Amino acid sequence: MNINRNDSLIKRNARIGQVTMFVALAVLAGGMFVSFRYPEQANWSFVALLLGFILSQVGIYYSNRYSRKPRPDELIDTALKGLDKKFTLYHYVTPATHLLVGPSGVWVLLPYYQRGTITYNKGRWRQQGGGLMYQYLKLFAQEGLGRPDMDVSNQTSGLRNLLQKRLPEESLPEIQAALVFTNPKATINIPEDETPTAETVLLKDLKELIRKSGKAKTISQDKVKIIQDALLNRN
Repeated sequence: MNINRNDSLIKRNARIGQVTMFVALAVLAGGMFVSFRYPEQANWSFVALLLGFILSQVGIYYSNRYSRKPRPDELIDTALKGLDKKFTLYHYVTPATHLLVGPSGVWVLLPYYQRGTITYNKGRWRQQGGGLMYQYLKLFAQEGLGRPDMDVSNQTSGLRNLLQKRLPEESLPEIQAALVFTNPKATINIPEDETPTAETVLLKDLKELIRKSGKAKTISQDKVKIIQDALLNRN
């Protein structure tokens, strides 16, 4: 399997996360100091605490994706290890943050680190469990699950727009998507009568999903090459 990774972007964004977290802690500490030392300046203290919280969320966002070891791209690399050279992984190179192109088709991969039970019911995603401490940390130091359906829509749309500009209409591939839960303490519970917006798997099951897809429907190596060249703007 070939891997195309934007290392400079990873390094830059990891630095952004580190600096933002440092600034957030400094602002929060300043807000706490003002609240105790100058109680009459409560408004400024509130502003500092609010700003510090916002900065901390930005820092968490960047740190989870670019500083946490192993990073999401590294986890995906390991999960798909063993796929042959007909497959190429793209990390932070295309409008889809993590993209796999090969005989099994074009796959937008969206990793999530949330733990607990992930459910999908009546068009809504929910995260349950994970322990009391985790629920507490989720309020202040962890990302929530968010809107996976919107994530899928945004990334597939961005990728489709790029390919439409670079490929003739008859060469446009079907774009598939998979939500990949990378936390070993995550479980997935989706009723059989529900159809999520994307395939939903644990990290350990990702390679099997790709292989099954390839058995059901493959695309020719010539078309794979056309798509891969278009992504790197070589055609």
